[in-house]
Amino acid sequence: MPLSENEQRLLEQIERALVEDDPKFASTVRSTNPRTYLLRRVRRSGVLFALGLVVLVVGVVLNQVPLTVILGILGFLMMLFAALRGAADLRRISGRGNDVGRRPHGSKSRPGSGGRSRPARQSFMERVEERWRRRWEDRP
Repeated sequence: MPLSENEQRLLEQIERALVEDDPKFASTVRSTNPRTYLLRRVRRSGVLFALGLVVLVVGVVLNQVPLTVILGILGFLMMLFAALRGAADLRRISGRGNDVGRRPHGSKSRPGSGGRSRPARQSFMERVEERWRRRWEDRP
């Protein structure tokens, strides 16, 4: 959603104040590419995944039951966390971010809904209220 004129003006004022207050920091922030930061996080996730795999294998190789179980669970959790974090960062790099699975704003409703159009994403309560209203309108 685009910013209003007032919000854009306020953002520009904040930016000018930042440049005047700390020009070195402002130039650092401008030159930083968020993609580089996300790629670094993906690499760290890969290293953490490999480390979790090593911990899991070491746990399996050891013949002591309590230690094997603890290391196995710890390794699995490390791998799971790394995979989820890496996948989320890869989605953000590709530009899909949190919009995965959502229809574009203003798109038509689902097929088979009688051709009515409604906003792409309604809250749960709005959908319940709409159903309730239709139920009372359709009564004889």
